[in-house]
Amino acid sequence: MDRQLAGGDAMDGTVSNRQGARTHALRAQIALRQRILNGDYSGGTRLYEVSLAEELAVSRTPVREALSRLAEEGLLVRTRSGGFVVRSFAVADVLDMIELRGVLEGTAARLAAERGPCPEQMAKIRCLLGQLDCCFHANPEDTDLDSYSQLNDAFHLALAKLAGSKVLEEEIARVVRLPFAAPSAFLPYKTQIEALVSTLAPAHAQHHAMIEAISARQGSRAEALAREHTGAARANVQQIFAVHTAQGPQLAALGLVIG
Repeated sequence: MDRQLAGGDAMDGTVSNRQGARTHALRAQIALRQRILNGDYSGGTRLYEVSLAEELAVSRTPVREALSRLAEEGLLVRTRSGGFVVRSFAVADVLDMIELRGVLEGTAARLAAERGPCPEQMAKIRCLLGQLDCCFHANPEDTDLDSYSQLNDAFHLALAKLAGSKVLEEEIARVVRLPFAAPSAFLPYKTQIEALVSTLAPAHAQHHAMIEAISARQGSRAEALAREHTGAARANVQQIFAVHTAQGPQLAALGLVIG
């Protein structure tokens, strides 16, 4: 019995350590994304794990994971030696990428409605909606942005699967790896939480509307809602760019944006 209890304690400790590692990686990702968008690292800057770990007061493992995630978002580029360099991009390209995601997700929503989604998948996505609901509170500053970010990505991943099309699912996965095209590739500025939440709340209402349209087999409505939904992402990106433009003579994320 004591051995079983000891084994259970060890397992609990392992799970706790994994959860802690994920939290450190997410926070490192958010911190590094903010620095990149602030222009602290201009396009072409090489990032080093050791120095970043020291600056963020974490181990190299979460920094390495955060760098990989930012590379998937398209903010960083992997070098042949295995390191990472800050990427340069154009504002118009970023907005086009978000628009492309809207087209693909709209198609997925329409096909899901027309074909009839899997009941198990619908149950899963409704569960995600409930969890997302819990991220919002009366006071905007209490909004759980970390959880919203993770759950929002999970929701859009589940949405892509509803159509039952591997081809479409793979294309959506490809586009969300482009700069700022990912559903949660927004920056939670702590000084602008209220403004950010005012954008997220109606966007989340669209999550509910999309799923209801799919459930009701309303393909055209589901597609239109998904296309419209990307407008929130575009607004977030444009807001980030506007803030930096107002603070300096250069466009958006200072050293990042070209053209």
